[in-house]
Amino acid sequence: MKDKEERIARAVAYFKEGYNCSQSVVAAFADLYGFTHEQALHISASFGGGIGRMRLTCGAACGMFQLVGLEVAAMEGKDRETKSRNYAIVQELAARFKAENGSITCGELLGLKRDAPVSNQAEARTAAYYAKRPCPKMVESAARIFADYLDSIGR
Repeated sequence: MKDKEERIARAVAYFKEGYNCSQSVVAAFADLYGFTHEQALHISASFGGGIGRMRLTCGAACGMFQLVGLEVAAMEGKDRETKSRNYAIVQELAARFKAENGSITCGELLGLKRDAPVSNQAEARTAAYYAKRPCPKMVESAARIFADYLDSIGR
């Protein structure tokens, strides 16, 4: 992928502009699939903060998985082969993300206790926010893993 580093940097920049982790990853690659920036933001909006800020699967990883769906998706319900191929790629990239970051779970990546309260309130993006959050690193990691995947398939 010739503009790999640019796309990875763009994903991190989007996050630092205030977009959520999932939006940042999806928006950096959306043009490859004919999506506008706005469409990318819409389709990925609910996956930030570990899916709706519930601290479940990391939003950056979710963004990466959404991109896999744009790359490999069954277009007929009975197409088990393509579904299986998609699942295999998602599992492979999830394993890479986990190996690199220690988990694919948002709450674990943030160091939260299992019973930490869930809030729907987005936090203000301040210097203190960025100092305590590994999120830019997670966005960079997901974007790089996806870009590496694209390289591996000659895209």
